[in-house]
Amino acid sequence: MTGRQALLLGTSLVTALWFWQRGTAAVVVGSPIVRIAELEIDSPQLDAYKLALKEEIETSIRVEPGVLTLYAVSLKEHPEQVRLFETYRDAAAYESHIQSPHFKTYKDRTRQMVKLLTLVETEPILLGSKSR
Repeated sequence: MTGRQALLLGTSLVTALWFWQRGTAAVVVGSPIVRIAELEIDSPQLDAYKLALKEEIETSIRVEPGVLTLYAVSLKEHPEQVRLFETYRDAAAYESHIQSPHFKTYKDRTRQMVKLLTLVETEPILLGSKSR
């Protein structure tokens, strides 16, 4: 078994365990997708942006089974600097998410609020979580 195959197997097992711990049937179609987005928001529009983001995240988590996590944080000293950490079951779940009506609404609503957007490509090494 190559290192890449072992990593893929390990990632799949971690994902399956994640679903199993929550009592959800696990169907691992592909490797999980992890996205990091770095945004700079127009300061006067920050509250409106946060509201749009809250609505998008809550809807995505509620209605999209392939969206595993969506975390949003801002830099303590620069609240207009927002970071999003997103995990999806697989590439198909990510594609489904960015084509969803609620995501398109979020993009339209925030287009003039986002001054800069950088998408960071990642390769998952190990994903772990704990129930609250």
